[in-house]
Amino acid sequence: MLAILGYLTIAALLTAILSRKMAPLTALIAIPVASALAGGFGLKIAPFMVHGIQSVAGVAGMFIFAILYFGIMTDAGMLDPIIDRILHTVGSSPVRIVMGTSLLALLVHLDGSGAVTFLVTIPVMLPLYDRLGMDRRVLACAASLSAGVNFLPWTGPMIRASAALHVPVMTIFRPLMAVQLVGLAYVFGCAWWLGRREAKRLGYKGRGGVEVFRRELDAEAQTLRRPHRFWINLALTLILVAGMIAARLDPVAVFMVGLVLALWVNYPDLKMQRERIDAHSRAALMMAGILFAAGAFTGIMKESGMLSAMATSAVSFAPRGLMPHLPFALGLVSMPMSLLFDPDTFYFGVLPVLAEASRVFGVPAAQIAQAAVLGQMTTGFPVSPLTPATFLIVGLAGVELRDHQKFSIPFLFGASVLMTLVCVVIRVFPL
Repeated sequence: MLAILGYLTIAALLTAILSRKMAPLTALIAIPVASALAGGFGLKIAPFMVHGIQSVAGVAGMFIFAILYFGIMTDAGMLDPIIDRILHTVGSSPVRIVMGTSLLALLVHLDGSGAVTFLVTIPVMLPLYDRLGMDRRVLACAASLSAGVNFLPWTGPMIRASAALHVPVMTIFRPLMAVQLVGLAYVFGCAWWLGRREAKRLGYKGRGGVEVFRRELDAEAQTLRRPHRFWINLALTLILVAGMIAARLDPVAVFMVGLVLALWVNYPDLKMQRERIDAHSRAALMMAGILFAAGAFTGIMKESGMLSAMATSAVSFAPRGLMPHLPFALGLVSMPMSLLFDPDTFYFGVLPVLAEASRVFGVPAAQIAQAAVLGQMTTGFPVSPLTPATFLIVGLAGVELRDHQKFSIPFLFGASVLMTLVCVVIRVFPL
């Protein structure tokens, strides 16, 4: 009975979100509550929800303060000298331009926001592509690759996987650091190859004389810039990242302290501090709301016994020889699944069932999370029709969606497959 109720709950959640009948936040709260009431749990539902919310509190807190921190650092202009140096260095060489695109997108995506990455990268680099007659699909692909292979602890897929499976973010991320480095090498290898191909197509032979595009900031952005604080801001950011990775400090505590220091260093005036927090709080709180709703959802599903019953029934039908290899199989298909499931539906609806089913065979939940983030809404999000970022890319680059998908999907899927194979080689999870 519980298994059937659980499957109906998942089906209702998928239908509500994919059909756009309900917002993800609403669906994640209303549907499991209704199912639990139908299952006769009554007043027990509230403790179930609280238990789930408590399990994601640290992740939600990390996301809020990470978004605020990187938003303030962007306002202060921490990336400006790096962007200007990239523009100066690439000149008129197609190879340098494509590799510079990848580097710029990678640096901007440090804040974990795909939308911000494309809003900065594509308008900055597009004039260079147009002046040389380069293929705009290359620009869209290079930016997509850099953003897609970046699954830092504060990015959306990582925090969703952590919240859905109740696994600490750093437990998921730390074993994947070497994997991500291989992925980034692949990104720049693809950028070099695409640049070489464009150079050959254009007949480029090292000619010069192309004016380097220079950015111009509006008056409001200029008033927020703190160029004399660049080295302080950069050092602070590097210290925070090193603290999380090397010293294994809790990310939420690191970014809370980092936010305070960033405000003191760049905007000591109380009024400006409030304005900067207000400017970035909307994006942070929207995602935090979804995370808390997801916590309530997984709390009800787990504490009511529905998740365990679903996993037991799934195991009875699944080939027993396949289950120990589920992380490898999931890693291979995680990127294409981005074309079928939006991130909330997959991470909060599908992933917990897979993790619970594989747990019976001794597969840790962390491995299921790691396999998922190798492609599901990481390398997959820049081409998925279910994410606004995809339409932002094609709109800014001026290419058709089908052309962008046809051009970029092979490169993005290749990154996902390569990283999955590396995970097997270095024994992050078994074959």
